[in-house]
Amino acid sequence: MTSRPRPTRRAVLASAGASAALLAGGAPARAAARPGGYAPSATQHADGFASVTAHGLSGTTGGAGGPVVTVTDAETFLDYCDREGPYVIQVSGAMEITSKQGLRSNKTVVGLGDDAEITGGGLDMYRRHNVIIRNLRFTHADDDSLSIQQSSHHIWIDHCDFSSGADGLIDIVRGADCVTVSWNRFHDHSKTMLLGHSDANGSQDRGRLRVSIHHNLFDGTAQRHPRVRFGEPVHVYNNHFRNNTLYGVASTEDAGVLVEGNHFENVPHPIYSGYDESGPGRVVERANVYVNCGAPERFGTVTEPRTFYAYTLDAPATVPALVAAGAGVGRI
Repeated sequence: MTSRPRPTRRAVLASAGASAALLAGGAPARAAARPGGYAPSATQHADGFASVTAHGLSGTTGGAGGPVVTVTDAETFLDYCDREGPYVIQVSGAMEITSKQGLRSNKTVVGLGDDAEITGGGLDMYRRHNVIIRNLRFTHADDDSLSIQQSSHHIWIDHCDFSSGADGLIDIVRGADCVTVSWNRFHDHSKTMLLGHSDANGSQDRGRLRVSIHHNLFDGTAQRHPRVRFGEPVHVYNNHFRNNTLYGVASTEDAGVLVEGNHFENVPHPIYSGYDESGPGRVVERANVYVNCGAPERFGTVTEPRTFYAYTLDAPATVPALVAAGAGVGRI
């Protein structure tokens, strides 16, 4: 496996173009119907790696116990984001910001209704901890929509909608740890989610970048669902991958990624070990469904997430309907 030539981005682009006719001739992408009477109950507490005991915390509670404030303009919103101490910041309407704006520790940022939005810029967690972001649309950021970096930990991103950023939608880099990304929709974008920013950053990233990614819809996004360097374990489960033009998941630079119980549909390269100039990573895939997809790659063994937390795996055949009914904004 280690002697296999690594796919380059140019080769994958060419392959994706060649695959387009095949995919167009197959079963069309389908919008999963909501099961009759099914109303998923949104989890009201962090699960996955955001729930584990590590780095002096026993889970992620955000701004619980602090003042609850409602903001309707960007200036007030950013003021509360930059305050010390716990706050629950309720966002009403659209907040137009620029660049990456800092978000301090011990905050819950939650949208009200289904039209709360952060547009034009993004939020930056730099050496922060205990942050919850829920029920918000992030669109047209001039850099990353969310940046989780420099040993930030215990971050929960849940029931949001991400699209049309200038760079990454979510970057989890530079020693970040204990992050859960759940029940979100990603669309109209290329570089979706990056774990580990550089092949040269192993000294900071090894033993960290532990991330749970579950029940998300990757809807026509091109790549990085996620792309991982060094992190172990990264747990990618019960997500719906649909019409992803370059690839689904890439494990590189000796990362350890478990990909299980997902539903891949019209994805020419669902799972890679190694990508572009990055060396191979370890990847275990099990119990996934592949519809009109290429063959997934597998390599090595990965630390089991159950070493850290308990979880229940939904049957992968039910994932499109579950995710369609429960992911995105307006569902909590």
